[in-house]
Amino acid sequence: MNLKTIPFFLFLSLSFFLGCTGTRPDFLGIKSERLADCPTTPNCVSSFAEPTDKEHYRGAVPYKKNLKEAFAILKLKLEQSPRTKIIQENPNYIYTEFTSRLMRYVDDVEFYFDEKNKLLHFRSASRLGKSDLGVNRSRIESILKDLEI
Repeated sequence: MNLKTIPFFLFLSLSFFLGCTGTRPDFLGIKSERLADCPTTPNCVSSFAEPTDKEHYRGAVPYKKNLKEAFAILKLKLEQSPRTKIIQENPNYIYTEFTSRLMRYVDDVEFYFDEKNKLLHFRSASRLGKSDLGVNRSRIESILKDLEI
């Protein structure tokens, strides 16, 4: 490789890695006491998917502590997760971005504390691609494991 091609490959590599982040969705958040539906692709898991939809559904988690304390426990666990950035938080909602180590893919992960039913709902979805090889489901399971709320 000669010295003239190095900047080109550097630019190409940088463009590739920065291009994996995708654009932050504008449809996220709580709407009518729900989080957004999963797309039809298998790279999403949500407590609001239909229970018969085994690809996307994972049941919500009941919480017993008061909202403020349960929220703080979840937030701390998210802050301790690698490559995680909290984008938005409200008294009953947290929106985070998780970035993959190698390819820098970004997944959007939301949590909604339903105070009326004392349930923690969630949605974890990849911004790009079709399959995530189960990463979003594994992430949710990992976050919820041993979560004492």
